[in-house]
Amino acid sequence: MKVTKLIVGIIMIVLAIIIFVQSIVRGFGNPNPAIHIYARTAELIVSLLYLASGIVYIATCGIDGLGGDIAGLSMMLISWVLGLLTCTIYLPLQLWAWLALIIGVGFFVWHIMLRRE
Repeated sequence: MKVTKLIVGIIMIVLAIIIFVQSIVRGFGNPNPAIHIYARTAELIVSLLYLASGIVYIATCGIDGLGGDIAGLSMMLISWVLGLLTCTIYLPLQLWAWLALIIGVGFFVWHIMLRRE
């Protein structure tokens, strides 16, 4: 689990950079930026939550407690809700929202199952 948390933490940091750049670049070609300002803000917040969650997973890869997984789960649930609330404005944000839910819940459930054994 230590190696998996380390690898997924690095991948989440890279995804945070991709989401951030996507949010910034999308704003340049938009003819009406006032409509999509909420989606851009939500996308920036989702990228920051991905970054923070990746850092938490890297920092807690050697710890057996549930603290890192609970923090990652809460940040990923916030990303999921925020992404689903704004996916009607900007559809690709829905991809990042569902990926956040899968990663957050997946690690939490996996850690709970390992602690039961």
